[in-house]
Amino acid sequence: MKILFAPSEAKKTGGDNPPIDKNSFCCPELYEKRLEVLNLYQNFINTATKDQLKKLFGVKEKDIDKYKIDIFKEKTLKAVERYDGVAYKYLDYKTLEDNEKDYIDKNLIIFSNLFGPILASDRIPFYKLKQGQSISGFKPEQFYKIHFQKALDSILQDEIILDLRAGFYEKFYTIKKPYITMKFIKDGKVITHWAKAYRGTVVRYIAKYKPSSLKEIFDIPFPELKIKKVNTEDKLKTEIIYEVLEDK
Repeated sequence: MKILFAPSEAKKTGGDNPPIDKNSFCCPELYEKRLEVLNLYQNFINTATKDQLKKLFGVKEKDIDKYKIDIFKEKTLKAVERYDGVAYKYLDYKTLEDNEKDYIDKNLIIFSNLFGPILASDRIPFYKLKQGQSISGFKPEQFYKIHFQKALDSILQDEIILDLRAGFYEKFYTIKKPYITMKFIKDGKVITHWAKAYRGTVVRYIAKYKPSSLKEIFDIPFPELKIKKVNTEDKLKTEIIYEVLEDK
């Protein structure tokens, strides 16, 4: 199984590993394409005005210097350890068993708005790029879809796919085979912000139980969640709707 996942705006600083190179990422044959985006980003940071950087980072002027860094010189962390938003807090990677961490490392594909499709184990530096923000008119999501679609098709062709991406990150890759999604509802209403927490919890339990079929996903005792309905109207998508039994 491969799990498609979103990054987070919140990130941990620092790092224990060397700066990025070709071996930092999956799909090394496409490293030069990643570099096109990264060089464009770094060159823009080096020459942009404060107002341009505020927009790029989505921060106030007083916070610009925190993010105006050289991503090619920064130490790196595993992507799953770098991201620190709600979903990643509930995934709580550091407390997983070693075999569960290994499962996440190999099977969680994160769609970074700067680095593109990366594995949880890929090494990335601290950085900032507001979701959906272009780089001087350049849209990374369009670039990565053009250049990484075939590579991802190949990676996913024999896999069960669980798509837990937020809507924006669907722009990076279009799934062309049957896949599974999840929706979380409470009192008949779709949960939005706290859906991130449930997605993180789902990934944690997927790593624990390692399902190899839709039925095995149904059987996982996700905490605070109960299957309410399964939609199969879409030819490719099977949507599992979970009723949230308790609020976060």
